[in-house]
Amino acid sequence: MNYQKEEIKEGITLHQIHTQNFKTNLFSVFIAIPLTRQDVTKNALIAAILRRGTKNLPSQDLISKELENMYGASFDCGVEKTGDNHIIKFYLETLSEEFLPQKENLSEKCIEILLDITLNPLIENGGFKKEYVEGEKQNLEQIIQAKIDNKNRYSYERCIEEMYKEKPYGLYKFGYIEDLNEITAENLYEYYKELIANCKIDIFCSGILDQEKIKNAIQNNENIQKLNKRKPQYIVNNEQTEEMPKTEEKTVVDTMQVTQGKLVIGLDIHETKKNSRFIASVYNSILGGGANSKLFQNVREKQSLAYTANSGYIRTKNSIFIRLRNRNTKL
Repeated sequence: MNYQKEEIKEGITLHQIHTQNFKTNLFSVFIAIPLTRQDVTKNALIAAILRRGTKNLPSQDLISKELENMYGASFDCGVEKTGDNHIIKFYLETLSEEFLPQKENLSEKCIEILLDITLNPLIENGGFKKEYVEGEKQNLEQIIQAKIDNKNRYSYERCIEEMYKEKPYGLYKFGYIEDLNEITAENLYEYYKELIANCKIDIFCSGILDQEKIKNAIQNNENIQKLNKRKPQYIVNNEQTEEMPKTEEKTVVDTMQVTQGKLVIGLDIHETKKNSRFIASVYNSILGGGANSKLFQNVREKQSLAYTANSGYIRTKNSIFIRLRNRNTKL
């Protein structure tokens, strides 16, 4: 495996991973901005709207046809939280050129479409297409409302919300329903232009690659050439930046009519030595990281106190979350 990293422009970085292990190539774009309460809903909405169409491919049908012509390439996008940053992500995966029946510049075509979706949206009357905006607002509202349907995930999100109350990481990645009424096609597009002009952009390419050809295709892409240099306010989270003040234990109980109770325990790690995250990661593996862990073997197997018992380590926040699921009478 060969990994190369280089700046296309200040604030825009290209990462290339050349590997023979797969028969497909994956191209992705990550747009990173600091998490804020006023923008979190807009970011989630933008990801959904951009996938609906571009100036060159103004509908999802046309995008799908292009993907079918590229040997059934697959495209997806979404949003994630990474530390105190909100990440808008776009993926396009297709067959490696080495396995095509005839020689084609499939990688360059992937880059062209992916950057077109990300950086060249369909605009009507000085804003995003209103039909797309209104439709995606309804979809996003349903996603936010459905958060409570998955009780296992909901309990985990509630623990994060309480642990990081009034802090960026406590925000829900899909935003809030009360924000949707204030978003219009015009003001969302104005926000998008500001976001693209200032955000941190990382472009990842992995697979069987001609790395020089990929680099030239991205550098010469007209959408990339339109972008200015920037000094993005990306927030770096690690064990030294995430020193948490010691606080009293806090218990939060949400009562619902469910057959299985969920218990989530959030633990702050008060160790700030450099590279202590590696120790914490090993500790988490022993605690609840797998079928041989202490939680699984003792709480689930020996004592039969829970259907599931595991833990996860969030490196960017230097925290461990223990998660148990069982009948309400046991919790």
